[in-house]
Formats: sequence, C-alpha cells, structure tokens
Amino acid sequence: MRPPPECRTFNTPTIEQAIIDINSLISDPDWRQLFSNVFPNTLDTTVAWHNSNSSEPYTFLVTGDITAQWIRDSTNQMLPYIPYISADDDLAKLVLGLVNMQAEELLGYPYGNAFQPPPRSGLTPAENGIAVDLSVDPPFDNSTVFEAKFELDSFASFFQISTAYWRATGDYQFMYSKSWSNAMATVLTTIRRLQEPTYNSKHQLNRHLVQYTRLTDSPTETQFGNGIGNPVRYTGMAKTLFRPSDDATIFPFLIPANAYLSVELSNLSYMLTSIGVYSEQADFAKKLAAEIRQGVLQHGTTVHPKYGRVFAYETDGYGSTLVMDDANGPALLSLPYLGFVSTSDSTYQNTRRMILSPDDNPWYFTGMYIHGIGSPHTGFLKVWPMAVAMRGLTSTNKTEVMECLDQLKATTSGLGLMHESVNVNKPAEYTRSWFAWCNSLVSQLVFDALNRFPGII
Repeated sequence: MRPPPECRTFNTPTIEQAIIDINSLISDPDWRQLFSNVFPNTLDTTVAWHNSNSSEPYTFLVTGDITAQWIRDSTNQMLPYIPYISADDDLAKLVLGLVNMQAEELLGYPYGNAFQPPPRSGLTPAENGIAVDLSVDPPFDNSTVFEAKFELDSFASFFQISTAYWRATGDYQFMYSKSWSNAMATVLTTIRRLQEPTYNSKHQLNRHLVQYTRLTDSPTETQFGNGIGNPVRYTGMAKTLFRPSDDATIFPFLIPANAYLSVELSNLSYMLTSIGVYSEQADFAKKLAAEIRQGVLQHGTTVHPKYGRVFAYETDGYGSTLVMDDANGPALLSLPYLGFVSTSDSTYQNTRRMILSPDDNPWYFTGMYIHGIGSPHTGFLKVWPMAVAMRGLTSTNKTEVMECLDQLKATTSGLGLMHESVNVNKPAEYTRSWFAWCNSLVSQLVFDALNRFPGII
C-alpha cells in the first residue's frame, strides 16, 4: 500500500491524475491497486533529498531498502515519469536534479556504482557492511561513495537520463554547468581507456584503469587477475569489472552493457549536435558508439548448436564466450528495450529462445508459482520479477504478455509491491521487500501492455 500523502517523499498532482487515468483503463481490481502502488513508489518513498533550487536543483534517490543511490537504479526509477515532466515544472526539476546529482557523483569518482548522500544534504551516510577487506584502485572515500564496483552501465545510465530529460523538456541549460560538462568529458575519456587490451604491442601489461579485490569466500564479490579482470584483446568494446547485478564479470566484455552504452553514446552525440555544443565530444561519442556497436556485432555473438547465431553474455576477444543471461538490466533479453536491435532481429530472436529456456539458460528457473530468469546474485531457484516484466516488454505476443502480468500479480506476497527475487515454489520467500527500480519497470509494462493490447488487464 502507499504511504499517506503527508508521509510521501514527493507529491505531484500530475502523477495522481495519471494514476486515475490509467486505472480507468484497467478492469482487474487487483491490477488497479498494484499499479497504484508501483507506479508512484519512487516518488512516494525514495526521494531522500531534493534541493529544488531553480537554477541548479539536485535530487538524491535511494534504491529502496538500501539507503544509497545507484546510478543505474536511479535512472530507471525515474523513467516512467519522463512523459509527464514537460507539463509539470516541479517534476521536471526533480529529474533535472538527478541529472545534476549523477554528474557530480561521477565527476568525483567515475568508478563508483553507488553513492552516499552529499554532505550538504544533511543526511547521514549509510554503512555498507560488505565494503570491507577491500583493495580498490583508484582509492575511494566511503563517506561519499557507497560502493566502488565499476559497472559500465552506470555511464550509459547517466547519458540516458540526461538525454531523456532534454528530449522531454527541450531544456539544455544543464549542459553548460561545469559539473555536467566535465563529467560527460571524463566519462568519454574513461570509455576510450576501457577499450584498451590487457597487453600492449610488446606483450607487456597495459596500465590498468581500475582495480578491485576483496577478501571474501564469494567469487562474485572480487575480480580475477588481481583485481583487473581476465585478459582481453581489443574489440572496440569497453571492459567492465562488474555486472548490473553487482556481481563480478567472468569475461570483461559484458555484451548487454556495451550494447546499452553504444545506444546512449549515439543519443548523447545527437543531443550535443542538435544543440550545437561540445562538437568535439559529440564527434567522439559518435565514434565510440560505432566502435562499440561493431565490437558487439563482430565479437559478441556465437553459434549455438541448437539456436544458431546468438548474442553471448560475456566475451574476451580471444574467442571465449559465456552463454547465459542475468535478470538484471541491461540484459540480453532487454536488447530491443534498450534500442540496440529490433524485436524481429534474427540473432535476438535466437537469443531470446535460448535464454527463456530452462534447458539452455543455466539461470532460468521454473516452479509452481513463477518461471523466468534469475541471477547468481541471489542463487538458485529464485526468479527476478524484473526479468518477467522485461519479458513482457519485449514480447509481441499478447498471450505471453498476459502470462507475465499474471505472474507478477501472483508473487507480491500480499505486500502490493515488487521484490528483487522470488522463490519459484515459495513466493513468500523473497529478497528485498522494497525495490523501487522493479516497481518502476513493472509500471512501464502496464503502460506498454495497455497501449499495445487495450483491455488486457
């Protein structure tokens, strides 16, 4: 259920009216209530700090029951509200505040995936119980950086929220701030460095850009190669140490993250070119986007004996590939949602059939209550509702979309909100009762399903 208005962290009549409007299109009373809960959840509960200064607002969004701001999560939490910001100045300032906040965070430490509230917010930094026994280079300050697992999709998420805000409002003044322009330039330069192979032409180690090791009994919580990752050859793609699940990569070229980054670099270049600013960076972003896309298409696929040409999940440029998919986005399942390929793309369709098969995706689980893609992050026999939502968002089949909606409705354990993961046979066994990103994604599925299949719920 929603908190009462006086307890909500951000109120806007625009979204209240949107809830009424969408619910008028829904005949299923359970889905009316569920949509009323999940759609405003980010606004209701996660705006931990918002400085609505008209010239340069800032917004700090917690991810839910973890009181830190992930770059990727916060972007995705805001996406359902983008269509409404052109008609709501307060909501637009909230989104612009997130753009400014992410720029400040990435400029301060570009390799962080999650950040603490800024000191001027007056909020107390959260303690990260697993950010111990670490060796990280460059070093970070835990009072400002919550977690220092470098995840490539953070860069794409920063570009996405920036360009989405601009497209919706036409406002480009934020691009002239030193924080945003310097963060944008820093990220572009960092991406170029991340394309470098492990060894130089003399077969000596190139200087690493980022390094992360942790004393742990969990292999997903540290990295190979003394923290720099397994070796790679040049492919045009950019390396990453961690996946969007916050688990370590096995092969550093994570295909979904590179696909996502390629799309958002293109969008960044388009925005800068359209406004006529930072022409050098616009050209650089366009070039990086093309190189990364070519790298994905040339090195990021493999021939599966059953499905034919498919996208790999990870690769290294030497010919090694990891064939699987993870529930967390960006994922292979989400490639059309990200804008990298169409849903009819033959390689994607082959990949989709593979990763939605319990026989061929090692992280696909099926049980009495739910079936779908899980993650090494939460272990065996646990499906992530966000993967079920993404299946619906990328399906062209009404029956399949309805099946996804039914599963999502049946696995909230009576709490009326989405969880991180759910046991396929015991839905009362779940992780994270408050996971705002998934709530936002499910609300996007509702919008999409009603638009494509009126009366589906």
